[in-house]
Amino acid sequence: MRRVVVLIAVSVLGLALVVTAGALLAPWDRAPVSQASLTRDTGPIAAAERRVERVPDDWKTWAELGTAYVERARTTGEAADYVRARVALDRSQKIHPRDNAIALTGQGALAAALHDFPAALRQGRAALAVDPYRAAALGVVADALIELGRYEEAFPAIQRMVDLRPDASSYARASYAWELRGDIGRATDAMRRALDAAPNAADGAFARLHLGQLAADNGDLDTAATEFTEGLRLLPGHPPLRLGLARIRAARGDTAGAIAEFRAVLAASPRPVYAAELGDLLTAAGRGDEAAKEYDRARQGWAGEALSGAPPDPDTVLFAVDQGEAGQKAAGQGRSVALDAARRLYARQPGIAGADALGWALRAAGRPAEALRYADQALKLGTRSALSHYHRGLILADLGRRDAARADLTAALRLNPHFSFRHAPEARAALARL
Repeated sequence: MRRVVVLIAVSVLGLALVVTAGALLAPWDRAPVSQASLTRDTGPIAAAERRVERVPDDWKTWAELGTAYVERARTTGEAADYVRARVALDRSQKIHPRDNAIALTGQGALAAALHDFPAALRQGRAALAVDPYRAAALGVVADALIELGRYEEAFPAIQRMVDLRPDASSYARASYAWELRGDIGRATDAMRRALDAAPNAADGAFARLHLGQLAADNGDLDTAATEFTEGLRLLPGHPPLRLGLARIRAARGDTAGAIAEFRAVLAASPRPVYAAELGDLLTAAGRGDEAAKEYDRARQGWAGEALSGAPPDPDTVLFAVDQGEAGQKAAGQGRSVALDAARRLYARQPGIAGADALGWALRAAGRPAEALRYADQALKLGTRSALSHYHRGLILADLGRRDAARADLTAALRLNPHFSFRHAPEARAALARL
């Protein structure tokens, strides 16, 4: 990625981030990939499975196999792989219980994938106590610290990871750190370095996806479309890349084409968050009956995940709040349930995403003064999030702070006038009222 060493001074928290040169991180929120990619990715896993059949006491291969299962589950959404990962990692630690940094790192990655960030932090630090130079363990620690809102500790951990192993994995984390701090130029630069260092097509597509999202989130539809298109050349059929292009279609006025693409993606990858967004798109198009069916599909999908023990995540909480009291009662719930889920989310993930969701839930519960504290927290690093600015704008409007509300709503629409099928029109309407 970078062929030379670049020193980037970080104003936030007085840090300095040194980025040098060239394997891509397993991102904390990586979406499903195509079946073709899954087939390619199973090669190393199949080889490791054959190896432990022949040599059942090979603790290193058991640990590597467990970590590979975690990565595959993150990319495919196959929950059974998390069970396989735990079995393999436990087997490795049973065979080699002392100083097993490989298995400890895998256990940390598994905990993070299951949103148990305190456990991920413990396991990652335990791995570093055994091997202070294990870059992958630093990645686990950094991911956990970010989700726990401990940015003063997370950013130096990312710096240390870049110093130890300047590869696509560390560059992608550096990109996210810059994005959190609102420096989109440096975030883009770091992700381009991740792209240059990507060891395979799937990781290259991941970098393209995030380059496209960085552009789209800042209103640059042309660049976003180029990045998503290039990503699909690397990984044909990848759902997040396809939806990235569908959102651009909608932003450019091709609502029918965007709806058709959302339906096609949902047929192949029926994730609740996709159904919820399609519901918003259909609502914006005036097709309320069809939207209601998608909202029901999303609600049922998330309810199934909750029954399987999955904790609430920001998408689930924001959906529950946005659906409002009537929608929640249809599912046998109420706004108090959404607020309770938001509190549980924040207790587990007291970072930016958790704070934003809790603030939005408190506002819906009629508690804007309390909500403002969390809305401020969600933007304290200078993150350029149109949705978070919109949330805070409406909270400020509820508090009668009209000038501040107008400033946040204007900022949301300036950053990305198409930030949400549901909320961008509401932001414009709120500005008109103000």
